[in-house]
Amino acid sequence: MSLGPPGASLDPEQAGNFEDMEKQFAVKAVQHMTTYWAILEKMRGSQLRLTKIDDEIYEHFRRDFPEFDPKETIDEDKMKSKEGKEKWRKFMLAYEKKIDDYNFGTMLRSNPKFEYGEKETIFAMRMQFYAIEIARFEIP
Repeated sequence: MSLGPPGASLDPEQAGNFEDMEKQFAVKAVQHMTTYWAILEKMRGSQLRLTKIDDEIYEHFRRDFPEFDPKETIDEDKMKSKEGKEKWRKFMLAYEKKIDDYNFGTMLRSNPKFEYGEKETIFAMRMQFYAIEIARFEIP
């Protein structure tokens, strides 16, 4: 089934079921999570570079989210509130032309002290993942 030409609006009533697309998305998100965890098991986060512009992302994140404590559990309700979504949307749009799949969904550990798990994992956008994990790398 075609979604139509690029830039065309999608009518949800005519869209049908995109179950295969959802499955592909889930597979990609789990692959990303599994790969990232395997890397963290082999080396310290402080030794990683997630993007070519980690320093820029970190400075921007600290400027826009000065209250964020990378050692603490993420307040998912606050992050996904109307105000939180707007703040994150503005942050992420700065990377639209700089980071591939900047707004692609991924899995994020809610607390840096724990592995990925059912209760320790939240759904986030790729730029949220990058910003938060890069900030966690800075934990002494």
